[in-house]
Amino acid sequence: MNAIDNSKMQKDDIALGELMSILSGAKDSPLVFYYDGRPVKPGYHVTEVKAGQFSALDCGANPEAWAEIFIQLWDIEEGDRTHMPAGKFHAIIRKVTEHVKLDDSAKLTFEVSDGVQPMQLYCASMPTLRAGAVHVELSPRPASCKPRDRWLAEQQASSCCGPTSGNSACCG
Repeated sequence: MNAIDNSKMQKDDIALGELMSILSGAKDSPLVFYYDGRPVKPGYHVTEVKAGQFSALDCGANPEAWAEIFIQLWDIEEGDRTHMPAGKFHAIIRKVTEHVKLDDSAKLTFEVSDGVQPMQLYCASMPTLRAGAVHVELSPRPASCKPRDRWLAEQQASSCCGPTSGNSACCG
């Protein structure tokens, strides 16, 4: 069975360990997630953290296996709450690890809903520290064709520098 190499996730698709490492250095800073062009409301909750081991057959009839962690955010505003400190989020995830094995290299998916709209799936970019807050951009998790993705990665790896002109050797 093919295991998905999480080290080749796109730059806007970080693993749990990367997120936690950055948050551990900014525990007192507010943690603000952005999705659909706007920040989550200050009262957002982490309502669920779940880990899964998946086995599948892709559209090319190739067996696949991967680990994925889902973090569910409920985008609500409650009273005069502020955005959750990065340290509190970090503590929630560490508390989950006491009961559920979380693989730090697993693919990380955020499920976000305001409680009215259907939950949507997002991947996270590398957090940035700006204006005293930790900012994490979430982008919609698109569907993909794993055989095509592998083929594109192979094509990119086999081309050295891009197009050549005339009879010049690649990168020559």
